[in-house]
Amino acid sequence: MLPETAQCLKTAAPLFSQTVFLKDLRRLSSHGGARASHLQVRRHFAVSRCLAAKVPPERKPRERVEIPGLEMVTYGERMHYVPGLSKPVHPHWVRDYKDPRHYKSPPAHEMPLYKEKPCYVFNQRTSALEGVRQALWLTKTKLISGLPPQLLSLAENPANQIPDQDERVQNAIKHARFWDTTEERPGKEKYSNTLLLNLLHLCATLQSNHPAMGRRILAEKYSLAATWERGEDLFQIRGQNGLLQNCMDPLPGVSGKQEVSDTADHVLETFYPVSPTIDLQKVNVYKELNSSGFRGDYPYPHAHTLYFLEGADPCCKLRPEQFRAKMFMFTYGNALVRAHNLYGPQPQRVLDRPVTVQAVGTNGRIFQFLVFQLNTTDLSGDDGIKNQVWLDEDVELYDFAKVRPLIKKKQVKVPAGLAGYKPETFSKFLALYLHGAV
Repeated sequence: MLPETAQCLKTAAPLFSQTVFLKDLRRLSSHGGARASHLQVRRHFAVSRCLAAKVPPERKPRERVEIPGLEMVTYGERMHYVPGLSKPVHPHWVRDYKDPRHYKSPPAHEMPLYKEKPCYVFNQRTSALEGVRQALWLTKTKLISGLPPQLLSLAENPANQIPDQDERVQNAIKHARFWDTTEERPGKEKYSNTLLLNLLHLCATLQSNHPAMGRRILAEKYSLAATWERGEDLFQIRGQNGLLQNCMDPLPGVSGKQEVSDTADHVLETFYPVSPTIDLQKVNVYKELNSSGFRGDYPYPHAHTLYFLEGADPCCKLRPEQFRAKMFMFTYGNALVRAHNLYGPQPQRVLDRPVTVQAVGTNGRIFQFLVFQLNTTDLSGDDGIKNQVWLDEDVELYDFAKVRPLIKKKQVKVPAGLAGYKPETFSKFLALYLHGAV
């Protein structure tokens, strides 16, 4: 081969490869986006097939053409499919008996409980966008940070404390985090429930000093329903929340009449342009109910304290702000139902004797404390007497509970076992338990 020919072939080789690449690129673009999307999906090695696969298009139903005066020839009389003949149309068969396996609900507008005015429902899985601020507006409530001083003073009295209190509380924590399991470490759902029951058992040991504690009982999996109007909208709380401690005697009011009267000057915080009904379930089929979940002759009619577990429902995980809003709303619902039972079905008025209900929430380490006082059920406007709520949030009971020590750069950062126990947190827990019995 001549040197001139070899040099020409070397010059033409890159040009030939570029030409082939451009032809392939044009061929891909001419075949539409399907081929390109196929290549793009193949590059995503970290994406599973169920996420990268294309969704098949919906099948369009074939339009049935009806010509007046012309009868379709079908294969209905032959009892089998015949090509060329149309498919017969049979009348809808209705059973003359009830079969729950094949039940079809009627349309919403045909149901007997259908109403034109919608109702906004708050249930145990509702995640309110604005959290506590949204709950404050829905219930016309004034927020006060921290717990009332008269409640905290109950646990500071040495006569109301448990013998060897700090040691027994730490043993309750160790039992929930280390001892009550056959695995390496228990899950959050398990140890949070065990810790709550252990702390309640410790508080109940003071019954010999305060006999009024024997007039209480714990109940769980009860269904609550409370209905009220806020402005022109109708709201309802429905569902099962957590562990409820009922008592025979109502809780005394936290604030006096003068403090209740001063709430009329409080201005409710708004979160415009966000709607107050955001994230609430809007329904048109409902029944206006006010039920505590217990019969009228139940010997423990008064709600004392509601106990919530943050990880109780594995299908619904709420953020801390939304978890506090859930505690707030269900506490308000229990107080509202009790007010309806005391003052009638529609008590749109300022209550002569306020209704007080408490709530405690935990995830096994961090506690939320709440005290709610229902002063009025007149929520038509933003003026007038407001309800009151005391909230102490994100209170840690301890810092760490490690099965194995945390070691970084050959140094023990956190030792194994319980570390950073804070006794003031249990004092708040005990104060809410003693409220009404001392």
